[in-house]
Amino acid sequence: MTNKRPDWEFKDRDIIILRELGRDPQLSARELTTVLKEEYDIDVSHVTVSKSIRDMRSAGVFREAIIPNEDYFTFSLMEFKFNPENFADHWRETMEFLRDSQYTLFYFLSDGEYQWKAVMMFPSREVQSRWLHDFYKDHGKMVHNVRSSVMTNVLKFGTEPQLFDHLKEDADD
Repeated sequence: MTNKRPDWEFKDRDIIILRELGRDPQLSARELTTVLKEEYDIDVSHVTVSKSIRDMRSAGVFREAIIPNEDYFTFSLMEFKFNPENFADHWRETMEFLRDSQYTLFYFLSDGEYQWKAVMMFPSREVQSRWLHDFYKDHGKMVHNVRSSVMTNVLKFGTEPQLFDHLKEDADD
């Protein structure tokens, strides 16, 4: 994963495709072609739509992840505060362990106190507890504190289609 913004020239059609996929990620290229024609008066083939989606995916304009229904997993926010005394010697192995864990859905750094944070999904609270125990056992020298917040109810998960509108504004600048 890179922090570099993709080099992509957005067409109006691309933004509409992203909006519609944000609304319903399961839309096929044929269905998108119909939506483009009926709702936006854009007449293109499903082959063109499919190629546009492939090209945007390949360029890194969007990423795809399979997110299971939240009823199958326990979602948690884990926050990791660094131990500066051991940071230089142990940061990489700890970072790679977190990044590569099968339970890590989303992993990032945050500013403020500059912490690692991860949205994680576990099949049960018991598995979460065991993972946290093993993490402390193997990587405890790297962290002062791990805060674990179980997300008891995921009330919204998705991208609002209107969020993609700013891409057009950025392209016009």
